[in-house]
Amino acid sequence: MTLANPHVAEPVLSYEEALARFDPVMGLEVHVELNTATKMFCGCATGFGAEPNTQVCPVCLGLPGALPVVNRTAVESAIRIGLALNCQIAEWCRFARKNYFYPDMPKNFQTSQYDEPICFEGWLDVEVDGGTDGPETFRVEIERAHMEEDTGKSLHVGGATGRIHGATHSLVDYNRAGIPLIEIVTKPITGAGERAPEVARAYVSALRDLVKALGVSDVRMEQGSMRCDANVSLRPRAADGEDQADVPLGTRTETKNVNSLRSVERAVRYEITRHAAILDRGDPVLQETRHWHEDTGITTSGRPKSDADDYRYFPEPDLVPVAPPREDVDRLRATLPEPPAQRRKRLQQEWGYSDLEMRDVVNAGATELIEQTVAAGATPAGARKWWTGELARRANVEGREVDDFGVTPQHVAELDAMVQEGRLNDSMARQVLDGVLDGEGAPTEVADARGLKLVSDDGALNDAVRAVIGANPDIVEKIRGGKVQAAGALIGQVMKQMKGQADAAKVRQLILDELGVS
Repeated sequence: MTLANPHVAEPVLSYEEALARFDPVMGLEVHVELNTATKMFCGCATGFGAEPNTQVCPVCLGLPGALPVVNRTAVESAIRIGLALNCQIAEWCRFARKNYFYPDMPKNFQTSQYDEPICFEGWLDVEVDGGTDGPETFRVEIERAHMEEDTGKSLHVGGATGRIHGATHSLVDYNRAGIPLIEIVTKPITGAGERAPEVARAYVSALRDLVKALGVSDVRMEQGSMRCDANVSLRPRAADGEDQADVPLGTRTETKNVNSLRSVERAVRYEITRHAAILDRGDPVLQETRHWHEDTGITTSGRPKSDADDYRYFPEPDLVPVAPPREDVDRLRATLPEPPAQRRKRLQQEWGYSDLEMRDVVNAGATELIEQTVAAGATPAGARKWWTGELARRANVEGREVDDFGVTPQHVAELDAMVQEGRLNDSMARQVLDGVLDGEGAPTEVADARGLKLVSDDGALNDAVRAVIGANPDIVEKIRGGKVQAAGALIGQVMKQMKGQADAAKVRQLILDELGVS
């Protein structure tokens, strides 16, 4: 097979035309790295960012004679994930060897689960934006959640993209090999129609929130501790009188290791348009893996996609079956936290946010940050304002998480208190926030160092108000004639004279009082 040139985009149909002619079907496979202290089958550490090949041993390197031992905490984490996803928990299950050759697979097989997963037959309700009608709930059915080990990591050196295309040589880091993984596999997701990319993003987002709430993974997609493989296929639209569910599924492709919510949505949308163009030409879709390119917004060919038979699964002979006692399952069920969606609704009610305001909070990934900020003494309105305003804007521009800037809930609560107490106005508070972001210290320290404080000398403020009124008789006449909004021009001049260190609302009232306007 000739691989596609990674630098050349394939022909696509417009998204609207693709959806008019074809029905998209998705299947999402999400890999979650567990935050256990040791690996799945050995005692090696799992810390992120260690020097290459320093967290390895004979077991995770697959050396002859080394025997694995199952990590109990990983099994319990898998069960808790399954319970949170409304899955049934197997009374008896076992591991299997998944055989394939890959440079970062030291054993040339992956210890996984095949037809006997620990969790199966579940579901997760996700919400997608319904516009003026509010959120729309979409149920995603879960086929299975099974335990396995992660692979090592190949580093391709010498090329421009960091991929194997154009690289001069490759290096392998086996630190990640053997880290516990839970793979969560959906059943075919049908009926999403034009909203398929949004549903995919909403599902991965909801799953990330759920796993994070369980405390079993940090689910940092940018670090690879949560990755999504997005399967997409198209089938023809049903003919008149035909049920769409009766139309056979098309050939799927699998876009591997997509590592951000935005990319999940974009990759699904792109593959829909690419498949549609292929089918429009009368050509068959090749069942293969695809690589997602964030910079260009396209996928390129990886390798032909294997079916289960190609992996030659067979039971792992070096591990005994896993048979969780029902009392242990019940004990773990009792540890489940409040479901994230239910928690968000409770917090929205407590904070008095509108649906739109709460949506902005969720989209910014700031729910927990605002909860901690309010607990630190901020008003709900103030906490939302700062986390979903300037901080969220910067995070979006720089492609970072909103909590990656070194600003803490305590900082935001302190900043909000300074505004509420009348020490700072909004303009000055933004300057203080800039200082915190630049590493100048906590908000009070920044405000003191920069000399930022509202003028408390009413005499100086009244003098400035009278001077501005005296210098602008035309505007004064308009205000006295009923055009109170014209006071804005005078407020701006007073604020300029006071070098921004005045409360605009107070200035407005002083101007109106001076002019005898109510």
